[in-house]
Amino acid sequence: MTHAQKQPARKTPAQQAPAQETPTQETPGRQDKAQGPASAPASKKQPATLYGGAKNRRVTIRDLAAAKERGEKWPMLTAYDAMTASVFDESGIPVMLVGDSMGNCHLGYESTVPVTLDEIAMLSAAVVRGTKRALIVADLPFGTYQEGPTQALRSATRLVKEAGVGAVKLEGGERSAHQVELLVQSGIPVMAHVGLTPQSVHSMGYRVQGRGEEAAQQLLRDAKAVQDAGAFAVVLEAVPAALAAEVTRSLYVPTVGIGAGAECDAQVLVWTDMAGLTPGRVPSFVKQYARLRETLGDAAKTFAEEVVSGSFPTEDHSFA
Repeated sequence: MTHAQKQPARKTPAQQAPAQETPTQETPGRQDKAQGPASAPASKKQPATLYGGAKNRRVTIRDLAAAKERGEKWPMLTAYDAMTASVFDESGIPVMLVGDSMGNCHLGYESTVPVTLDEIAMLSAAVVRGTKRALIVADLPFGTYQEGPTQALRSATRLVKEAGVGAVKLEGGERSAHQVELLVQSGIPVMAHVGLTPQSVHSMGYRVQGRGEEAAQQLLRDAKAVQDAGAFAVVLEAVPAALAAEVTRSLYVPTVGIGAGAECDAQVLVWTDMAGLTPGRVPSFVKQYARLRETLGDAAKTFAEEVVSGSFPTEDHSFA
């Protein structure tokens, strides 16, 4: 049976998890009898939320499943270094993606295609070291999973063992379902990515995906295929808002939108786009929440001018 054919309904990640839990991995909203009566004052309970919730442990895929069930939306940002990741972690961002978008905005490549597994592993480890709470998801770069499930497992295992990430992400729907299935069966959580898949830029370009009845039905099949294979979430990139809303209603796992409208369960942006650090034009779906490129440029110019004029360093910045 192929993944495009009808398959038995699968349990959500929260239902699949073992019944036994450690005290630091409680299911949101669950009352442990050993911890006191269920009638404890609500004001003393920690909020069962992803953004602004408990900070004494890492966010897990169980938390994301619970958020889907209660209708909570959540934010995700990319991160590529320990310092930036620590800022986002302290700000309450529950999920961070060490994306192969690092190729464009961090490593100077023209696309995500040249990014290597070594580069992903190194920067993922830095992000993990810089965070305490967020679930860290690392991209499997182009050429590290397309050969099949065995190659995907080898690549993903390296990111989990060497970098310490909590999950991996890979692109593709039906064509990647077998990879997703083996990784999940092996204990590695997988976030899937359908719609516009940047690693396929040479074949599909940077265009909105899912327009037209046939394309929309294929995208829906792709999303369901990776869900049925065990993915805990599905990224929808550059998809018409109405179609993304339909996909979100059709899946029991969270959808993460990027240029896919407001009805997705979560939203992700490349952090350099979000913070106004990216030069030139940014995609139309990006909202810039700061002008960091301008701020850094002004700081660098002021520093340079003070050095040239001799006003820096002063006695306050010198040793006696």
